[in-house]
Order: sequence, then C-alpha cells, then structure tokens
Amino acid sequence: MCNRYEAPPRSQIELEWAARQVVEQDWDRVLHPRKRGAFIRRARDDAGYSRELVAGQWGLIPWFAKEAKLTYNTNNARSEELAAKASFKMPWARAQRCIIPAVSFDEPYWGPYDSQFKKCEWWRFRRADGRLWGLAGLWNTWTDKATGEAHESYTMLTINADGHPLMGRMHKNEVDPKTKEPLPLEQQDKRSVIPIELADVDTWLAGTQQEAAALLRVPAAELFDAGPAA
Repeated sequence: MCNRYEAPPRSQIELEWAARQVVEQDWDRVLHPRKRGAFIRRARDDAGYSRELVAGQWGLIPWFAKEAKLTYNTNNARSEELAAKASFKMPWARAQRCIIPAVSFDEPYWGPYDSQFKKCEWWRFRRADGRLWGLAGLWNTWTDKATGEAHESYTMLTINADGHPLMGRMHKNEVDPKTKEPLPLEQQDKRSVIPIELADVDTWLAGTQQEAAALLRVPAAELFDAGPAA
C-alpha cells in the first residue's frame, strides 16, 4: 500500500492527460492520507466523453458515511476485493474510476525476503522514462445531509505483488507467530500500486467493468526507477 506520494502541478497534469479543471481548486504537493490531492475522472457534465481534473481528499468517503471525517483508513483499496468491500463496491459498480497523477511514491523496504531487518528503509519510486505516474483509483462525491456541502474524495488501488522482483521486496514480511520466521511467499500479501498507461486511460475511465478489470495488473519491474529516498 502507499501512504505518501508527490503530486505534480496543474500545468503538468493538463499537458499529460488533457484534463480540464472545472472548479479552480489547489491541492497539496506532498500527500499523506486525508490530505487534498488531484485526480482525473470522466467529466460528469459531458454527454460524450472528456476528462476533468478534480481536487479531493485522499481517503474515499463512502456513501453510507455519517460524516466526512472517517475513523478508519480508505486511502488504499485492494483491487481483488472491490466488488465485496462496502466502502468501495458502489464506486466500482458505478464505474467511478479515476487516475491519480504522481511524480513519485514511497514504500518501506525491509530487505530480502528471508531477512529480519529491525527497521525499514524508505524507497522512492519514479518512472524510468521520466514521465508522470497515472495510478488507478476510485472516486466518490459525498454530500453532507445537514449542510448540503459536497465532498470529493478518492482511493488508490493496490494489487498483490508476491514474487515481483521489486515490489515483492517492499513492506515488512509477515512472520509465523510460533517459529518467528517469515511465512512462505504465498502467505505474504506484498502490495503494489497499479499504473495505468496513457494508451489505456480512456479504457480505464470509460470502458466496461470487464475492460477496466483487465488493466489491474502488477507493473513490470523495468517501469520503475527506485531507490532509497534522499
């Protein structure tokens, strides 16, 4: 999962994804959960198809929430469970898919699979080609019934990356409580974000659920420029 990333400025997002911002709003450049970030979705006021740039909370506010401030984390969503999880199944069913622009994102490196590192080392992930990340997400608009105020929010999707040469090395290994040894790889659940390539953006935003689901895959290791964060 991801709990920190850097967002690009508006000019770079508009150039990369040809997305227009309907409401002039700014966002945080360094994002942690519940900070304000930028995301791109299919424009809601366009009968055809175009993209719009939106600012909202990183941490999806589900339709059933009683208030905008949640007591649990919704900044990441496991892609394998979208159809079942209460917080995410409605946005997934309604095709409320989005692209989350990022310059880089951070993950904790705990050493090789069989190590017993006492402390993690934070790694930073950029694209090897120098372009921006377009990460898969879901969005929702939650309206406060008392005030009528609309709150935009989004979540970042993740996928199992056990065995991946790079992402499979991130996050702390799950340990057997009896032997204190790392569990077998198939019992771990190493996670990766899911980049959506530019050629697939229209399919992700406007395609069928089946077409979108086919894009939920672990990225190739060659896509990353990764190493210890400065």
